[in-house]
Amino acid sequence: MAYEVTQLHPLFAAELRGADLTEPPSPELVQKVEDAMTRYAVLVIRDQRIGDEQHIRFSRAFGPLELPPIFSASSPKRRLRRELYDASNLDERGELLAPGSARRRFNQVNERFHTDSSFNELPTKWSLLLAHELPPAGGNTEFADLRAAYAALPAETRTRIDGLVAEHDFWYSRTSRGFDEVTEEMRRAIPPARHPLVRTAADGRPTLYIGGHASHVVGLPLEEGRTLLAELLAFATQPRFVYSHRWHAGDLVIWDNRCTLHRAAPFDDLRHRRDLRRTTINEHGPERASTD
Repeated sequence: MAYEVTQLHPLFAAELRGADLTEPPSPELVQKVEDAMTRYAVLVIRDQRIGDEQHIRFSRAFGPLELPPIFSASSPKRRLRRELYDASNLDERGELLAPGSARRRFNQVNERFHTDSSFNELPTKWSLLLAHELPPAGGNTEFADLRAAYAALPAETRTRIDGLVAEHDFWYSRTSRGFDEVTEEMRRAIPPARHPLVRTAADGRPTLYIGGHASHVVGLPLEEGRTLLAELLAFATQPRFVYSHRWHAGDLVIWDNRCTLHRAAPFDDLRHRRDLRRTTINEHGPERASTD
């Protein structure tokens, strides 16, 4: 099988042609994807009319799955398999979420740039999002290259943030956007985690590690740290660092959570269905829930 990789943005992001994910992934395909992800950090594989089982099988070729969290014993029934994150505007019956539903407001936080599961002690490797059903307009996903953003920072800023650590809190990102139905049980289920502001990406380049879950900088006064995080986020998400993906049904988009940010663009979610399903894989270890 001949595979072709084409860059989609001047800095990062690429499309892979020649893959057929209805078949088990070959060693050649696995290596091609690994190499492309190391270089481009975002990879689009189009026209993959595959089911959940094939989506999960392909994902497991690259690492152990991170399983979606269970917030409490009273959590509502899931629409999808346990291995999949539900990135849709659909309830457990497959119907559009009601205007005032808690989950709809919960989902709107995803319109802010973030990196998946940075609130876990074990940062995730990649997310793999597959489009099943799409609205007629809107709903793009935007990605920012944090390696390029770090390289473009003024030297004095790079010196300032060297060695700093941020605390990432799932509930901070929700409550800061007006979601206030957070119980102590939910907070215990997903406690915060701390990570350096600067990490090393898979290609060896330094990269920022920030986003909507980052609540404060350890050791700095609260407002000073939050101002710094906001400034870094605004710098890193300038248009020159951003690739906007316009979805088509059958698109599988993979991104490296360790060196990119992403966000969902809004669409008319009260009138149109958007069914996207995501797997997320960890760098190492057994398959585990994101709260373990």
